[in-house]
Amino acid sequence: MDAGTFAVEARIEATHWWFVGRRRLFAREIARAGVPATARVLDVGTSTGTNLRMLRDLGFAEVEGLDLSEQAIRYCAEKGLGPVRRGDICAMPFAGSSFDLVLATDVIEHVEDDALALRETARVLEPGGAAIVTVPAFQTLYGLQDRVARHRRRYLKRDLAAKIRAAGLELRDIYYFNYLLFLPIWLARRLMDLFGARFESEAELNSPVLNWILGRVFAMDVLSARLLSPPFGVSLFAIARKPA
Repeated sequence: MDAGTFAVEARIEATHWWFVGRRRLFAREIARAGVPATARVLDVGTSTGTNLRMLRDLGFAEVEGLDLSEQAIRYCAEKGLGPVRRGDICAMPFAGSSFDLVLATDVIEHVEDDALALRETARVLEPGGAAIVTVPAFQTLYGLQDRVARHRRRYLKRDLAAKIRAAGLELRDIYYFNYLLFLPIWLARRLMDLFGARFESEAELNSPVLNWILGRVFAMDVLSARLLSPPFGVSLFAIARKPA
């Protein structure tokens, strides 16, 4: 990501509606998967520490982070979240079968070879271990946030499912989320492109009142997305297992 985008995220991730709601979704799915607090957990692409914050709050003790950005690692250290090692998801510095749970959330869209990234995720998983993968969805939503975050692509459900299976993982569930805000976000991004709006991050377009409103909407969204399995969404969630 751009340096300014990291700075914005580091400042707001603890309270911003998107990060708060996403952590709720991940926590719920980790519990549903039956992952114990004693599990060895890897957060790949820590960014400024949003998942590490969640894992700490959930009571996980054996947690490692991995990120390619020295800036991201520094932000995590400043928040007391870690340890975080510097490394590439396509060549992770860990032995095979090292982790019971791997989080690769909004990571593989940044790399050229997403298939290799998923194979590496499978390699470091213990047989029977779980991987949680999220990506941005629908290329029609490509806009300012994708550019400042340096996304190479957005995904459809069938494409991500095929890539996960090709990596040797058993797909357990996959669904779109952030579907309630799909149309407003699409419209906002088209207007920003039309008028040439420039921000370090879309997360800057917020206020306490807006954050409260969107937080309530997103809370309903992540609570219902798996049950309703909507045909569209701004993001895509998948959970898979490594064959035992």
